[in-house]
Amino acid sequence: MSAAVTSPRFPFSAVVGHDDLRLALLLNAVHPGVGGVLVRGEKGTAKSTAVRALAALLPDLDVVEGCRFGCDPAAPDPGCPDGPHLLGEPSARRPARLVELPVGATEDRLVGSLDLERALSEGRRAYQPGLLADAHRGVLYVDEVNLLHDHLVDLLLDAAAMGRAHVERDGVSVAHAARFLLVGTMNPEEGELRPQLLDRFGLTVEVRASRDVDTRVEVTRRRLAFEDDPAGFAARFADAETDTAARLRAARERVTAVRLPDRELRRIAFVCARFDVDGMRADLVISRAAAAHAAWEGRTAVVEDDVRVAARLALPHRRRRDPFDEPGIDEKDLEEALRDAEDQLGPDDDPDPDSPDPDGPDPDGPDGGAGPDGSDLHDGSGPDGTGEESGPDGAGPPGGSGPHDRRGPQDGPDRPGADGGPAGDDPSHDAGPGDPAGTDAQQDPGPDGSGDTDRRPGGDGGKGNAVVVGAAARLRRATIRKFAVPGLGAGAPGRRSRARTETGRVVRPTDGGTARAADLHLPATVLAAAPHQAQRGRSGPGLLVQRGDLRRAEREGREGNLVLFVVDASGSMAARTRMTAVSGAVLGLLRDAYQRRDKVGLVTFRARAAELTLPPTSSVPTAQQRLATLRTGGRTPLAEGILRARSVLAAERRRDPRRRPLVVLLTDGRATVPARPGGDPVADARRAAGLLADDGVHTVVVDCESGHVRLGLAGPLAASAGGELVTLDELTAESVGDLVRSARTA
Repeated sequence: MSAAVTSPRFPFSAVVGHDDLRLALLLNAVHPGVGGVLVRGEKGTAKSTAVRALAALLPDLDVVEGCRFGCDPAAPDPGCPDGPHLLGEPSARRPARLVELPVGATEDRLVGSLDLERALSEGRRAYQPGLLADAHRGVLYVDEVNLLHDHLVDLLLDAAAMGRAHVERDGVSVAHAARFLLVGTMNPEEGELRPQLLDRFGLTVEVRASRDVDTRVEVTRRRLAFEDDPAGFAARFADAETDTAARLRAARERVTAVRLPDRELRRIAFVCARFDVDGMRADLVISRAAAAHAAWEGRTAVVEDDVRVAARLALPHRRRRDPFDEPGIDEKDLEEALRDAEDQLGPDDDPDPDSPDPDGPDPDGPDGGAGPDGSDLHDGSGPDGTGEESGPDGAGPPGGSGPHDRRGPQDGPDRPGADGGPAGDDPSHDAGPGDPAGTDAQQDPGPDGSGDTDRRPGGDGGKGNAVVVGAAARLRRATIRKFAVPGLGAGAPGRRSRARTETGRVVRPTDGGTARAADLHLPATVLAAAPHQAQRGRSGPGLLVQRGDLRRAEREGREGNLVLFVVDASGSMAARTRMTAVSGAVLGLLRDAYQRRDKVGLVTFRARAAELTLPPTSSVPTAQQRLATLRTGGRTPLAEGILRARSVLAAERRRDPRRRPLVVLLTDGRATVPARPGGDPVADARRAAGLLADDGVHTVVVDCESGHVRLGLAGPLAASAGGELVTLDELTAESVGDLVRSARTA
């Protein structure tokens, strides 16, 4: 608490609402073995404020004096690099640290590296600790964790799971304790984490700004009051903070003694099996979180309500296996699974003494116990004992919100149907994909694109979303052909094209000074300095190195690209079978872009204009949503679509000059609208494609023409762009076997 006095943070107890967020943070603080908390939500929802406030609640630490790794003097780490420490060594007391990992951090800053200064001046191989060592016994906070490099996320999640960091780099082999509370925040609009990384976080919470006017007013009032007088505002909540910290400290001491009955363990296993989660991590996380919740509530054994709360926080992100899967869990499904588990388990012949009194208030009623959503309604006072924490919306303490706070985005009246289609489809479009009536009503308007229509992908005038989702489901089992930008780039780390990176494999040493140990090619530097040691008067063990001796390690890895999809949505593409195939192809390519960490954008053209349907973004699911509502029909302004793509790339080049673009043009090559009055539409389109080639943009033209009679217009268009031509059938590796990366040979 001393840190809060010298440098006041926004009090944890003063956060209005966000009960799931505060509960998840506290459960992780009670039992760090839960494995961390991922906070997903829109910008400006107090994610960072709540995380930073948590650190002030943690008890102060006793550390071995002078130990850079924060060893506990009562139980020092036997393998501490600064050890061995003997019992009774001088100790010091300090607050638990909140260590923030910036998005631009490097691997050596995270795990530590060779102490370059001591290595060169003293000839000693010494280790310089990183942020994982600083965070030991504290909180490691990663803001915008979805923008952090994947290999860094892997490293910190491994350390969080094992409680130990292993460093093997720069000739250093070190292992040290790294037990910390891991909290990551992210805005899904800026891109998603891979499902494999999502699963490594123990709990996840979705936060959204309240739409209630009174709640928003209270949030603003408290924030302004804190900014005007931080110390005075913190003093208002000092008692609440003290009570919450005391409750947290007691729960941490109690959690190791909490008993997990076999009955509840079987309930956990049943629920995880019902939701078909991969692996066993979910079972372990729910078990630990349930024990933490029992300790937080003052119980000595886990009961069903603890399992309910833990499952609600641990399962939503584990159901997401694909970038097009919506995260979340339906409360009704969870309750049904718990009821079925109860039916299988049968009556409890030996109820735990800590379980609710069967003759007392109904635990599912409004007057006591836990509601069906897992909210704790026992007294409404909150951990601060004052009730002041509750906002105008009735938000109570962590674990104590009402049912209205438990509703997820999928629980509203406009929730999409189970088939992935939009709720409330237009009843005037009842013809399904196999309905002859629907076929007759949606004939291809012909090669001239006449007959402007308002259609969705699939040509079924309102059921395009279901068609798109169905195509995505089929493509989950297919392997999409990989396209890469030729040459060697230097863009953001990813998994598509070859690039010079800071984290790839070392390919050669190069001349040039460097200030970072991670960039130093140590063997080449030693070889460059060795012949000059006598001339420089070396007399001790250290190596005398001058700036001209330094050699930099040139690394090669993979980069993420800007993949700009340019989709022909004109009448000639609006036939059901063709647009369904195109939608499925784009979804497959989008999924591939998600896995390769690309930015994506979407340009569509129809009638007489081209539209930037989706500005370049890292959120691939957003691209899928825009594709699902794509309008089709009308003439074919092919040249206009290509020129619009070129202008988008020019703007992105100014914003991010290192990220190389890849244009994927999906069209049958037909053009009916000239770029200038009186011009030839086809010739204008080819000239526009030539401009892309002049800009050095790599283009892939996907020939969407089908049928027995083909005009073959896409081939010359690809030649004008200096790119490659593929057909829809060639996009999946399953259809053509082992495909070579033809872009590399361009």
